[in-house]
Formats: sequence, structure tokens, C-alpha cells
Amino acid sequence: MTPQTSPTSQTSPSSPTSSSPQSAAGPRGRVARVVTTRPRLLLLLILLLTAGAVVVGGGVAERMSSGGSQIPGSESSYATAELERRWPASQPNLLLLVSPRDGTRDVDDPAVASEARDLARQLADEKAVLGVVSYWQTEDTALRARDGGEALITARIKGDEDAVDDALEALEPRYRGAHGAVDVRLGGPAAVRHASQEVIADDLVRAEVIALPVTLVLLVVVFGSAVAAALPLLVGIVSVLGTNAVLRVITEFTDVSVYAQNLTTALGLGLAIDYALFLVRRHREELAAGRDPRDAVAVTLRTAGRTVLYSALTVAVCLASMLVFEQYFLRSLAYAGIAVVLISAAASLVALPAALVLLGHRVNALRLPVGRRGGNPGAGWARLARLVMRRAPLFAVGTVAVLLALGLPFKDVRFGTADDRQLPSSTEARVVQEELRNEFPGSPGSALAVLVEGKPAAKALAEYSGEVSRLAHVVQVAGPAGRFVDGKRVDDAPPAIGYVSVLHSAESASPQSVSLVKKIRSVPASFETSVTGPAAVLADTQHGTAERLPWALAVIAVTTLILVFLLTGSVLLPLLTVVVNGLSLTAMFGAVVWVFQDGHLSGALGFTPTGDIETALPVLMFCVAFGLSMDYGVFLVSRIKEEYEIGGDHRDAVVLGIRRTGGLITAAALILAVVMVAIGTSRVTNIKMLGLGVGLAVLMDAMVVRALLVPAVLRLTGRATWWAPAPLRRLQRRVGLEEEARTTYPDIPTRTERPVSGRT
Repeated sequence: MTPQTSPTSQTSPSSPTSSSPQSAAGPRGRVARVVTTRPRLLLLLILLLTAGAVVVGGGVAERMSSGGSQIPGSESSYATAELERRWPASQPNLLLLVSPRDGTRDVDDPAVASEARDLARQLADEKAVLGVVSYWQTEDTALRARDGGEALITARIKGDEDAVDDALEALEPRYRGAHGAVDVRLGGPAAVRHASQEVIADDLVRAEVIALPVTLVLLVVVFGSAVAAALPLLVGIVSVLGTNAVLRVITEFTDVSVYAQNLTTALGLGLAIDYALFLVRRHREELAAGRDPRDAVAVTLRTAGRTVLYSALTVAVCLASMLVFEQYFLRSLAYAGIAVVLISAAASLVALPAALVLLGHRVNALRLPVGRRGGNPGAGWARLARLVMRRAPLFAVGTVAVLLALGLPFKDVRFGTADDRQLPSSTEARVVQEELRNEFPGSPGSALAVLVEGKPAAKALAEYSGEVSRLAHVVQVAGPAGRFVDGKRVDDAPPAIGYVSVLHSAESASPQSVSLVKKIRSVPASFETSVTGPAAVLADTQHGTAERLPWALAVIAVTTLILVFLLTGSVLLPLLTVVVNGLSLTAMFGAVVWVFQDGHLSGALGFTPTGDIETALPVLMFCVAFGLSMDYGVFLVSRIKEEYEIGGDHRDAVVLGIRRTGGLITAAALILAVVMVAIGTSRVTNIKMLGLGVGLAVLMDAMVVRALLVPAVLRLTGRATWWAPAPLRRLQRRVGLEEEARTTYPDIPTRTERPVSGRT
């Protein structure tokens, strides 16, 4: 029995339709008419816009911040703001680590002490600095190393992160280095943040230098033509430049994380190349089918263009889900993600088709002795699809089992927050923080502060301070009632303050420090208290993230289901897509824990494991990786649906869909993985984790999930894959932007020539 054949599949390539593709109605038809009739004007406008983007976005890196993990309105956020306003010394963000130049002296040597006091007075006179406190002023042993070889001057640079960075750049050359009898090194949160921004900016330039030439080589291999290969890369560059300009404008209204620029580069190059690759490939198919260049562009826009549009919307929604979180770290990445996806899609659907019209058949010019030559394109993918579908239960169960096994390490994940150990080990800010952790009795930079309100009695304050000092990991408590150790007063009260400082020995980003915060908050008091400090910020971040995460997942799931239904008209396929995409991320999350939390391969990859994972980073990685896997999922199911509508045979449609997109998806995934791995060469651990983790997820999705799991599952679901109730089917036809059926292609025998499944 010969499989059902539709009239469309027998249309002559030389006369694909009865009317010109450019005359079609609807949004895509109108876009096609504009692109095909005024390509030079469009390209001129795009060139001018790109030049403007270069000017506007040129200084975007200097406007970005490396913070953003704090939850606005949380207890720690409120206490931080109040303490900075009323007692700036309680929240130092700049530390001067002072050591004698003569190694035989200690910090109590008269010459050393005199020079240190002069430095402290000089720092206190700086207009941007508040709350200068030094060991030589207070004789607080917490500010002196155990061996007496180093001591601290602490201060707070006032203002927001931009003001702090500007002030630090002015202060560094005046205070770092040799000063008479002492040497000074700078540390503290401000120095760590500033160093992070500098390292990330330098690494981003290196990543672009690595990614661009490698990507061009891969594109040449895929297309076999230098002209065709250059087009996707140019679209990617336009997308990155355009998004940088958008981010520069956004920084005028809100904070934007420095991580946003890394995301912009990765997605701008990756997605734009994906979309352009898909469109250029389809355009060349239409040319090979006998269409003239203008008609080929018009049909490409109304077929592959529809797929790109749905893909962009899906990826944008996945990234937009980060807007439900309160931290500006995640919200700013949503701004960047939405902008880069939409600009990539716009450049691919407007600039690229205009260039294709002008190039005509010259898109295949400058043939190079690389890439595919002759043969039967996609034959290997078709054979693999048939093999998988013959053993569908085995491949489905086996692939799922392997993916779940790869994700098992994630069950032991421990969430923390980024600290100085994200930086290269030679960075001065990290060296200072290491000295504080190892040589001082409790790190002053990680101390907790308890804001006291309500004018409590001295006795009540003393009882509260003594109770807190008895808690595990607490080194000392200092406040209005005096200094306490193990419940006993060891010193009189310092000058009048309204907060209690809790010095502890636990790592600031450890479960022990988070537990300590919860215990301090549960200590009974007859007055109002609010706890802040690095561990308190972490505790509030974990709570706030967990509280908003279900909403983000719901946004992704619901919108994905709707968009895939509108694309395919199927009720079952959207559910399968969400589940399969989720499974494609298991290897990434397992690797994150096994490598970056537990420290396997840390030597080879060049980072210091801290035993935990930045709380917000898995959320970011999930949104990015899920969106990218949806990108490839949309490419595949769209083509399978097209083949199914032409021939009406489910198994043949799956085989032909994989045959036509398998190589394309793999090439796109490999190129995107190259970009992500280039980002992963960063010397900052979280950037490295983001790049390598998402790169792994992309490869697993394209080479394992799309090649093995999807055809196996679709074989098991059979024709039920395409079922939908009649009312929903009518709705989908009305609003789903139905795709125009394609002609047959010279390199793919039609179903009338050969049954794809091999049946007779």
C-alpha cells in the first residue's frame, strides 16, 4: 500500500504555486512584500540603526553592576539600608589590610601604628567615605590577625554601586601599596565587586575573540560557501550590538547586572546564528526547487519564518519568567534576554531576507573545498530515525534512564552565594579576603549586624546580647550593652550605637551561617530586631527565590503549552515537549553539582570549589537552557508537522522531519555550544558555570534528546500525537499562522517515488 500523497507533494518545482508567494495576505505576506520590493532601503535603515547602536551601547559595561542578589523589602535589605543611613561603620564595604613592610615587626610597633593611624585619618577625610574604624583606634582584637602580622582599617564608601565603583577607582592609587613603614592591600565587598567587573569585561572580549572565528569556520563547513556562512554571523553581530544599546538605555532607569552582557553575547550570537542558519538553509532549498530569489525569500518567510517567530516567542517567554523574581540580578537578565531574542528574530526576519534578495543565487558563491558535496543529505539521520522507531520502547526507556542518572548529583545540591573565591586566586581583593578567613578570629567582612529599634533598656540589651553570644559559631557579640563572649561581658559598651555586631566563625555562604541567622532571629527580645549581613542576605534570597520559583515555572509551562499548540494544533505534543525539554536539562544540573559544587575537575577548569552553588544561578541556567532546547524543539516539530500535512503518514513524517532538520539542529547546537564554551573560559566561576553548563545542555538536547528520545516517543504516541478536539483545532487554524505547504525538493524523493518507511 502506498502512503497517502497530497496534491502539494506533486507540484512541479518550476511552478510551485498558482499565485506568487509574494502576493499572500497576512502579516508574513506583508513583510515578504516589503522585503522583496525594497531590500536596499531596508538594509540602509538597518545599517544606520546598527551604527547608532554602536554609539549608544559603547559604554554599557561601565554602567553595569555585579550585585543584585538582595531581595528588596526583605528583613536584611531593610536593616542594611537603615544601618548604612544611621551607622555606616556597621556595614563596611572597604577593608585596608595593613602589614609592616619589615617582616620582623608586628602591627603594634610604634612606627607601624603611627603610619596606620595617619592612613585612617586620611581615609576619614575622603568625601566619599564614612565610618572609618581601625584596630589602632579601637584595639579590637577582631581587627588584628592572630599572629599580629596584619590588622585592618574598615570603612564604608557611600552611595549606590556606581558611586562606590567610581570612588574606589579614585581611592585605589592613593592607598594601595607602600606607605612608610607599612604595606596596604585593598579588600572588602566593594573591592571584590570592582575586581569582578574588570575580570568579566576582559573575559568577555576574549570569549568573543575565540567564538567569532571558530563559528565562522563551522558555518563554512555547514554551508560550503563563504557568502552563505557570513550571513548568520553578521546577523549575530547586529543582534549583540543592538542589545547592548538597549541595555545601555535600561541602565538609565534601573540596575543591570554585569552578567547581562555575557548573556547578550551568548544568546545574541547563538540564537541569531540559529535563526539565520534555519532561514538560509530553507532559502537555498527553495532556490534548488526552482523558485526565483524573490519568491524563494517570500516562501522562506512564510514557512521557516513562522518557525523562527514561534521559537523566538518561546525563548523570550522562558527568559521573561525571571521577571517574577525580585532580585535585580535575575530581572536584569530577563531584560537582556528578551531584548536579544527579539532583536535576533527581527534581524533574521528582516535584514537577512533583504540581503538574500539582493544576493540572489550569489548566496552560493565562493564555494570552498569543505562542507557537504553531493551525496544524499540527511540520509544518515533518516537511518537513525528508522532504527530508533523500530526499537522505540528500548530507546525511550534507556534514554530517560541515562538522563535521570546524569542528573542524580543534583539531589545533593547546596545553595549559597558568590564570594571572592569566584575570582582568580592572584586577584588582590581575593587575597585579602583569604587572609581574613584564615588569619583573623572571625572574618569582619562576614559579620552579622542586628539593628535594634524601640529604645530598649540596658538590662534587656545585655540579656539579648549574652543569649546571642552563646549560639554555636558565634565568636563575640558587641553592641550598646558591651562586648560578650559565651554569654559573659568582657568589655564596656563602645560609643553609643543602635546595633549589635555578631562576629562568627562559620563561612558566610554556608548552611551553618544560614542556620545561625535563623537562630538569632528566633532569640526572644522585648524590642524590635532586624538581622543583616552576608549570611542574612543569603537566607532571605533563598526564601524569596523558593517563594517565586513556582510562579516562574508556571509561566514557562503555560506559555510553552500554548505556543506549541498554536504551532502544531496538537494537544499531546505540547505536553510531550515540556517533559522532554525538562529531561534534556538533567545532565546540566548534575554536572553543576558534581563539578562546581563538589570540585571534580576544578584543577583542569581552573576554579576554586566552595561547596555550594550560587542560589540564583540554577534559576538562570534553567530559563536559558529550557528556552534554547525549546528553540530546537520548535524547529523539529514544525518540520515534522509540515511533512505530516503533506503525506499524512505519521512515521514517514517523523523520519523526514528528522532527516531535514537533524544536521541543521546539530550544526546550530555545535555553534551555540562553541559560543557558550567560549563564555565558559571566563576566570569568574559563575560565568564559567553558566557557559559550560548551558553548552552541555545544548549538546545533550540536540544530539541525544532530539536524535533518540523524541523519535522514540513519537513512535509510541503514533497518530494520537496530532489529535485535538474540534473546537481547539478551529481555534488553532484561526490564530496559529498556519504554514504554507512546501514543494518537493530535488534531493528528497517524494512519497510517490519511494515510501520513506520502506513499506510497500
